[in-house]
Amino acid sequence: MAVRTQDARRTRIRGRGTAGAVLTVLLLAPACAAPPDTAAGPTARQVSAALDRRAAAVLDHDADAYLAGLDPRAPSFRSSQRAELRNLADVPLESWAYEVKGITGEGRDRVTAEVELRYRIKDYDKAPMSSSRTVELVRRDGGGTWYIAADRAAEDGPGQLWQQGDVQVVRGTRSLVLGVGRREAELVRIAATADTAVPSVAEAWPEPWAERVVILVPRTVEDMAGLLGSPVASYRGIAAVTTGEVGGSGRAPADRVVVNPQAYGMLGDFGQRVVLTHETTHVATRAHTSAATPVWLSEGFADRTAYRHETRTAPELAPELTEAVRRGDLPARLPVDEDFGFDQDAAKLARAYEGGWLACELIARDWGEDKLIAFYKAVGSRSGRDGAVEHAMQSVLGTTPEDFTVHWRDYLRARLG
Repeated sequence: MAVRTQDARRTRIRGRGTAGAVLTVLLLAPACAAPPDTAAGPTARQVSAALDRRAAAVLDHDADAYLAGLDPRAPSFRSSQRAELRNLADVPLESWAYEVKGITGEGRDRVTAEVELRYRIKDYDKAPMSSSRTVELVRRDGGGTWYIAADRAAEDGPGQLWQQGDVQVVRGTRSLVLGVGRREAELVRIAATADTAVPSVAEAWPEPWAERVVILVPRTVEDMAGLLGSPVASYRGIAAVTTGEVGGSGRAPADRVVVNPQAYGMLGDFGQRVVLTHETTHVATRAHTSAATPVWLSEGFADRTAYRHETRTAPELAPELTEAVRRGDLPARLPVDEDFGFDQDAAKLARAYEGGWLACELIARDWGEDKLIAFYKAVGSRSGRDGAVEHAMQSVLGTTPEDFTVHWRDYLRARLG
């Protein structure tokens, strides 16, 4: 969400992976599986056992067992790991597990394991949150025990909140807010706003979903970028981002809403309410959002949900598009994905969001709320973009993209002109 005038903002869904990458296993206890091609190797089994012990120590908050698995000759690493475990102390974990994806250095006294960390927060995550890690392990003095000597995000991968400091936990009735370096009162207000967002989203999206949301509030926008594994410049002025793998199979892994405290704090009550309702909509619709879903539909539906009970007029909610329409610069087409890039001109970006919102408004007005939801699901049920929108428009709405675009342009003139 970008901070502009009149509490306007930009938000965006971030898809990591494709529909085929959705996690389907719920991990209820610490476990670590070696990759199939190395499962029989003694090193792989020993590495898996070392990570199993680490997972158990995290869940038990057992500092002695946790430190016992670390390289005794790496004091700075041991110190940072001790701090990370303390930072996790208040996070209500239900599961924590590692899966080894591959090992290099087999047969030596130092190996590197590519690992998938999967964890769940109790009462909030129906599926695991996933994070790719690179773990280095060593054997000391010719012994058979492997010690962890390094644990870092995989290349270009995101960091974790507990690596940034002590995690403060605020529980709402429908939300869990995890913050680092923020005042408790701020986190309480965010939880209260999220608690009002969840039922609004449940009303707009009647399909099954968790009806709970986990929100991360890092100390700075730099820390926000670290949690997302992207350059800081991508998020300056963005109030919040939702992370998660796109679904389409009816199952989706855990989402997190990540807040930029500086940009979010500049918004008034209206802007903050809209931000969290918009982002919570992405959480709710994740299982029916796939690589086939155009950004105008996912963002437009999220905006429509956020604005459903607001009293502001269409020109107030879509000021940039209103200005364009009134000067005769009517869009020739629906927004394309590239129009939603964070590096776009702010006015152009705003017009893309506003155009997507009004496209969803049009469907709800002329075809009905149920048809809008059915259209969203029909598009998301496809694995790829080719033909997905065309097929859904024909089968659900009984129209074509060309005719819908003409209808949409007329609608813009009527509502904004």
